[in-house]
Amino acid sequence: MQMNYTLQRMTAADARETVEWMTRQYGFDPAEVEDWVAHLHFNWPLSVKAVDENGKTIGLLNMSDYRIEEETTQMAAEQPALLARLDALRYVAVFSFIVAEPYRGTRLNYDMIMSIWDDLQGYDFVFIPVMHHLKTHRYWKRWGAVEFFRDGMSVYYLLPLSPAARAEAARLSL
Repeated sequence: MQMNYTLQRMTAADARETVEWMTRQYGFDPAEVEDWVAHLHFNWPLSVKAVDENGKTIGLLNMSDYRIEEETTQMAAEQPALLARLDALRYVAVFSFIVAEPYRGTRLNYDMIMSIWDDLQGYDFVFIPVMHHLKTHRYWKRWGAVEFFRDGMSVYYLLPLSPAARAEAARLSL
């Protein structure tokens, strides 16, 4: 497949499209997704949109500054010391990463991540929640993400970027 696309940084003007993609991809209630987009601290400057040669969006990588405890309240009760250690580090979250079906298995997702890679180096780690039924668990593990918690809905990973986060990831891997 010929892959001609451009990568663009997103802005709050992309919120509507994010809601539409998440609703279509995951089957979430649109009102619920609208609430998430409005209140979960999207990091629009780090978010990336891939657009094909016709101007059609073919991928979204939405980043967020929301805290781990906003994603899983259960962790505060079950692993408060771990949560405190992770919250002491600087991190950014992958809120949603969706690639259109014809582009899955291509280098599009890699290109999207690499387009923000230098900016991510200002963080200790990337926080990646992945719902149990999604197929991206292996994908994030190939990037070096380490599981640090799981609840009834998701598995939570950290992709270490700094020495402090790599030390925490090593501790988690024991």
